[in-house]
Amino acid sequence: MRLKEIAKQLDASVVSAPDGLANEVSGGYVGDLLSVVMARAKQGNLWVTVHAHPNIVAVATLVGLSGIIVAEGTVVDPATIKRASEEGVTILTSAHSSFNVVASLVRMGLEGPF
Repeated sequence: MRLKEIAKQLDASVVSAPDGLANEVSGGYVGDLLSVVMARAKQGNLWVTVHAHPNIVAVATLVGLSGIIVAEGTVVDPATIKRASEEGVTILTSAHSSFNVVASLVRMGLEGPF
């Protein structure tokens, strides 16, 4: 499934690197402890978090994630958006809770580890 389809089904807003909407999503991971995400998320995963700090871009780049969903209505820092745009990391935002975002992703047929 492509990130564009997920964004549409979640009614998520794209805040950086819209070209990445063509990225294929292989699964998902949810977590807010950056070191754990680095250790457990897989290349091609879509990451669900409430973090909005520029460090999320570094983690996404290091792991090779397909994108990031910043959930729970968290406002993404302008510095994060700038960095993500420079690095080509697509960030989506959602007003839904992390739990509900993950539940929706599972209904779409994505697998974890979540």
